[in-house]
Amino acid sequence: MNQIIKDKLKSLTTKPGVYIMRDIDGNVIYVGKAKNLKNRVSQYFRNSPKPSKVQAMVENVANFDYFITMSEMDALALESNLIKEHQPFYNILLKDGKQFPYIKINLKEPFPRFEIVRRVKKDGAKYFGPYFAGLDPREILKTINTAFKIRTCTSKITENSVAKRECLNYSLGLCSAPCTKRITREEYLSEIERAINFLNGNDNEIEEILMQKMAKASENENFEHAILLRERLKMIKKLKDRVVANLPKDVAKDVFAYVTDGLSGVITYMAVRGGKILGIISYPCMDAELEEGQTLFNFISQYYQNMIVPNEIILSHEIPSADVLAEYLGKKINFISNPHGINKSLLDMAKENAREYLEKHIEKDRLKYNNTMGALKVLKEKLGLRELPIRMECYDISNISGTNKVCSMVVFKNGEPSKKDYRKFKIKTVKGSNDFASLEEALRRRLKRYIDKNGESFKEKPNLLVIDGGKGQLSSCYEILTSFNLHNDIQMISLAKRIEEVFHPFSSQPTLLKPASAELKLLQRIRDEAHRFAITYHRTLRLNKMAKSVLDDIPGVGPKKRDALIKAFGRSEDIAKLDIDILESLPEINHSLAVTIHEYFKSHPITYSVEE
Repeated sequence: MNQIIKDKLKSLTTKPGVYIMRDIDGNVIYVGKAKNLKNRVSQYFRNSPKPSKVQAMVENVANFDYFITMSEMDALALESNLIKEHQPFYNILLKDGKQFPYIKINLKEPFPRFEIVRRVKKDGAKYFGPYFAGLDPREILKTINTAFKIRTCTSKITENSVAKRECLNYSLGLCSAPCTKRITREEYLSEIERAINFLNGNDNEIEEILMQKMAKASENENFEHAILLRERLKMIKKLKDRVVANLPKDVAKDVFAYVTDGLSGVITYMAVRGGKILGIISYPCMDAELEEGQTLFNFISQYYQNMIVPNEIILSHEIPSADVLAEYLGKKINFISNPHGINKSLLDMAKENAREYLEKHIEKDRLKYNNTMGALKVLKEKLGLRELPIRMECYDISNISGTNKVCSMVVFKNGEPSKKDYRKFKIKTVKGSNDFASLEEALRRRLKRYIDKNGESFKEKPNLLVIDGGKGQLSSCYEILTSFNLHNDIQMISLAKRIEEVFHPFSSQPTLLKPASAELKLLQRIRDEAHRFAITYHRTLRLNKMAKSVLDDIPGVGPKKRDALIKAFGRSEDIAKLDIDILESLPEINHSLAVTIHEYFKSHPITYSVEE
């Protein structure tokens, strides 16, 4: 413990707040909240035994900052924002993106329909789920439609509106056609109620309906339909296999079990709805908390974004400040950390899954560390970097004969891609094929945005800029860095493809990293990702320009007809291959114009270039 930390510990307050642990390079490696800042932060630096992961984090702490808040609730909200902003290595990081799917129905509509959503809103609709671990909500909805003929179309149907004719689903026996009033609203809502009854856990009625339909299909020698119904019945059996004995069907509860070996950890989540286990999923967990209950608290506070929070949550460890967590999640929750009976059986099942996951994936987690944070530490040492390259950025240019010039900016944080921070540039000022000048323009624009703090991904300082190329590319880019007076704040290297040499601004001799080493593979990954991202963006621009510019040159093809052609047939090179009769099948294209388009492409053939 250095003198800076000793002095700060003496001045700590007993008020609630958030603390930020930093390494020797000033990088944020952990963010935590505390009801009492002095007690909480001091615990990390006492000479008492600590879990291995906590000790590993403490050994890397060179300084810390803290923020005082009005309440523990405010501290929780601030902690969440800071974790999202800095993505510290020793915090639980649940990736944003895909959420578990739910089945939603809005009963306020005259003729409601079921739909699959991944975001739960407070809109008065009913939500069923979450569905995961082998349960596909699409198959569940298909089963509902087969049994109860609920509409799937997005048409707006009112009690007074009448469509001209029924859709194909009506003919297939998959819809009751409320659009043409083949069924009354009362009869339709009765079918909806039966479907909801099934989603709430009552499988017997729908199973009986499907078995009767399958028998009838077989009797009529409609074996293809009978096989389809048999598959639907298999899905019902899958649901029945997940029934928890002696558990009421109207109970919804979640289970969280945390298992750790001191260094690695796993949290297993189990969702129980309608008397069934809808799914079990395990998450590797890195969290430098001193108590296991606090780790669960941290995980749960992140987990329920865009999800329904049940009234009952079963936990493997007692969590601190349960009332604060309930308030943060927005509802009254019964947290059970010492369960009995059926709740204990559910928790034991979750624990067993967590132990098995930990045992199987512990080596995988260590390998991930070696390829990310471990590789960053080796890079810092072998390349003589001033600070750990927590945020790395790599740039690459893509063009064909100087046209549609673009530059990609790829970002890695803690040794992993941070795709939400990726950015792309259209090169505006460079004429012809000049990769040096194009790279300089993109870098100049990026650094200007950093100085102006303009843009979420641009306002954060990169620790290391990786340039794809040799000494020449590095020198020209380093001049840009110097012109902004950032050469002392931001480090830069380049990676040459021939024998994967790493060049430094002030050294004529490159560094050769060990072939197939984790640190070299990390540089290769970010370089290749920048190349892929640039090529993808360039191809998109080129194809869009091709499709629109060629069609715009054809007499009689205006914006509306051009867009109709692209929507119906795709790219211009695809349209060029079409016969006249296919072209005029489009309502917007008459015979005369179809001939004009066909003749135009015959006299103006599209040429293709090969991308590097």
